[in-house]
Amino acid sequence: MPEDTTLRDAADAADFRLGAAVAADPLRTDAGYWTSLRRGFNTVTAENAMKMGPMRPEPGVYDFTDADAVANFAEAHDMALRGHTLVWHNQLPDWFQEWDYTDDQLAAFLRDHVHTVAGRYRGTVEAWDVVNEAVADDGTMRDSVWYDALGERYLDDAFRWANDVAPDADLFYNDYGADAVNEKSDAIYELLEGMLDRGVPVDGVGLQMHALDGVPDPESVAENVRRFSDLGLDVHVTEMDVAYPEADAPENHRERQAEDYRDVLDVCLAEGVDTLVVWGVRDSDSWIPEWFPHVTEDPLLFDASNDPKPAYHALKERLEDTD
Repeated sequence: MPEDTTLRDAADAADFRLGAAVAADPLRTDAGYWTSLRRGFNTVTAENAMKMGPMRPEPGVYDFTDADAVANFAEAHDMALRGHTLVWHNQLPDWFQEWDYTDDQLAAFLRDHVHTVAGRYRGTVEAWDVVNEAVADDGTMRDSVWYDALGERYLDDAFRWANDVAPDADLFYNDYGADAVNEKSDAIYELLEGMLDRGVPVDGVGLQMHALDGVPDPESVAENVRRFSDLGLDVHVTEMDVAYPEADAPENHRERQAEDYRDVLDVCLAEGVDTLVVWGVRDSDSWIPEWFPHVTEDPLLFDASNDPKPAYHALKERLEDTD
């Protein structure tokens, strides 16, 4: 490829979905943000705008302003759109109090939400993270308002409701801490195997890949991908960022970061994973510094000045090698 090609050009040429999580406000106001987004990525995920809390400002009211802004940007710039997320235990509306509802009313509330949101973006959202983080770190089902009211069947219901109104979208279960073979990924495997046995329309599993001490062993990641693929599921890397403990960060950690990103892309290309999404555009947009203050603060592909980092170039070179 010519030297002036972008990471997005390389992804397009390789027929690979390379995405970023985006927010509506900088899309409207920050030219550097959306220029970097267009330069680096061919897919976008709504970082927060499609979650229940931001969409439901008061009872009986849906506010699609920010979600539509993300969707309209994706359409205008020929980018695929990933919906995130229809069902989660976090970021519920401020006014929502579970004790105000019976179990049957909670089921009706959730069904209305899934039908309304997934239905609105039918034909626009290519893939939905239908249920997010339903499994706890120890492999048990996470205690949540939905699980307490409906039991494990809330996952089956959510996928069926999404399929009712968005039958052409790919429907994913999404979770963190299960990128390699471990106790949690074993539990998710069993969960999804059971759902498939019951005929639930789940199409794939999202491995978030929030790597806060470098990425897991690539061989274990590959083994994990293979076993989910053997179930007939698509596997996507959905929320990747790479940081290191500040007290023990590698020397020249941005070079190590580039290697880690490339290692995960290598696994994707070798194992038939066609989508990798990073959780933000620039380091200054990342959620990591606020939530994990003791790790390095530059987990993404662009720095705060919109300049591409070694990780950007490592991914670009690897995708160009697929030609």
